[in-house]
Amino acid sequence: MGTQITQLLHRWQGGDAQAREQLFEALYSDLMLVARNRLFNDTGGTLQPAALVNESLLRLLGSEVDYKDRAHFIAVAALKMRSVLVDHLRARAADKRGGNLVQLTLSHASDVPDDDGSAYDVMALHQALNQLAELEPRAASMVELTYFGGMSRDEIAMVMGVSAPTVDRDLRFARAWLNRQLA
Repeated sequence: MGTQITQLLHRWQGGDAQAREQLFEALYSDLMLVARNRLFNDTGGTLQPAALVNESLLRLLGSEVDYKDRAHFIAVAALKMRSVLVDHLRARAADKRGGNLVQLTLSHASDVPDDDGSAYDVMALHQALNQLAELEPRAASMVELTYFGGMSRDEIAMVMGVSAPTVDRDLRFARAWLNRQLA
């Protein structure tokens, strides 16, 4: 299946609209899983997983990314989901003047369990990730791919062109840095 997805990606990038439709159809359930994992019960019912996936796919259509494989496509789609979620939360916060923001944890950013159960709101996490990206862009990308992309360390290593131990080190650093920033 992985080879078929990669072929569909290349055909789509070559301008084949039918390949794009087949690709979206083949990966829709994977994207829905990522969306469900990103949305929690406290969304007020205003943003559903299907809406998050659809908006993310629309944003993907306008991007000119050279997708390497299925994992890379899912990771980019997940980052688009982050963007959609942040935009949605900004709009809600503006409407409610800082109303109930969705809470997310950083437990996906490391294999180390989140013992203290710290939760951070999406907007604070978004701002902290932007600050981390200025300091350590690779570490910030790895957090995004892990947390928002749902990628394994081996998938991240392949996409980023580094070793798995480098992914582990960068994620440990990023998690510690983010925890300090968001404390």
